[in-house]
Amino acid sequence: MAPPNIVLMHCHDLGRYLGCYGAAVDTPRIDGLADEGVRFDRHFVTAPQCSPSRSSLMTGRHPHQNGMLGLAHGDWEIGPDERLLPQLLGDAGYETHRFGLQHITEYPDRLGYDREHVEEPLRVNTPPSVHETARAREVGEEVASVLSAGEHDAPFFASVGFFELHRVEEEDGFGFEADRYETPDPERVEPLPFLPDRPGIRSDIAEVQGMLEALDDGVGTVLDALEEAGLAEDTLVVFTTEHGLAFPRAKGCCYDAGIGAALAMRYPDEFEPGVVDDLVSNVDVFSTLLEFAGTESPENVAGRSFRSRLVDESDGSEGQYEPRERLFAGMTWHDRYNPVRAVRTDRYKYVRNFWHLPGVYLTRDIYESAAGSEVREEYYCEQRPYVELYDLETDPHERENLAEDPDHEDVRSRLRDELIGWMLETDDPLLEGPVRPSDWDAIHPQIESEPEQDGP
Repeated sequence: MAPPNIVLMHCHDLGRYLGCYGAAVDTPRIDGLADEGVRFDRHFVTAPQCSPSRSSLMTGRHPHQNGMLGLAHGDWEIGPDERLLPQLLGDAGYETHRFGLQHITEYPDRLGYDREHVEEPLRVNTPPSVHETARAREVGEEVASVLSAGEHDAPFFASVGFFELHRVEEEDGFGFEADRYETPDPERVEPLPFLPDRPGIRSDIAEVQGMLEALDDGVGTVLDALEEAGLAEDTLVVFTTEHGLAFPRAKGCCYDAGIGAALAMRYPDEFEPGVVDDLVSNVDVFSTLLEFAGTESPENVAGRSFRSRLVDESDGSEGQYEPRERLFAGMTWHDRYNPVRAVRTDRYKYVRNFWHLPGVYLTRDIYESAAGSEVREEYYCEQRPYVELYDLETDPHERENLAEDPDHEDVRSRLRDELIGWMLETDDPLLEGPVRPSDWDAIHPQIESEPEQDGP
């Protein structure tokens, strides 16, 4: 069988806030994609923040392996020897296209796309606000224009990056542009299960839903364009995001609300619709797309392909796939130092915090938001324990820390060993001590030697 076209749609700050994942929202196009394909109910990302998580999707390696320990516009960069997904697909014979945003480098030529359908890419001399031009409805129309004109060769890979649901800096803090999008009545929205039900949180939830409608429309435009161009049957469509909602206890945190992410895949000619409940990491998506493309992953990747979990057993792939027993996540730098590493199994989450940290870390856009103002005194002024342990079966929202519970001592010890073993295996720099910020030279310049003094 010829390799499929691949369309990878990705957005900001969504988590699993979709109707197909049980949220009380109207997302018919994304839900339809999940119904026609495979929905992954336990897909997790390597970091609860943008650039590091996206770097894993594009390299199949954890951020501390590929060098992306912070944000791309914060002077962090993927290591020079890393091989990225569009480069590898190009080597496999794909024509590669980029639409909308990317946020893993300020040097977009490094990404290796054949064609860039972007007027204002993120570069060294541009602010991160350039991403705000990549609105879902407009990006979707650009994809549709290229597909309808036949301006592509087969097979092709298209990365389609949507700005929504990222917060925007406004006069009174960070919000979701209620004036730009159609926003429901805050009294009618359903509270988030991991946060208290308070007015500021409700107003932000309502604004999110306005952005979400636009995102769903953008996805729908791309899906319709594939159908109208006669490409739907021959195209592997992937929809995902990089981390959880931009709300407290989600984005910037290694709780499930922060690292849990949507993932839906559709390929009519290759696999049947369904739901996968296995633990899956976004480093695995990298390896899976390469296998669908008929090429191998580079050595030393952290991901494992789950293609044989999806395809019909008659193709001879039976027995190749082994579900994960655990996966790993972490964070190092964002707008503040927040060094955390975590391991998650079917039932437990073990989190190790490597610094004096607030009880719940709030990124700046969350801290200066209506939702953040409701909880920041409670969350940000407390001291976080160095070790956290949660029983996800009885405590899915990770409220009760069992790290000091003697009944869970064996679990804590086992997961601690597994986490440290993974850090050793992947040469995690946190094992050597605190990780310096990217602008260390500006903070602590080298002091020139004092001239020698003459004797008395």
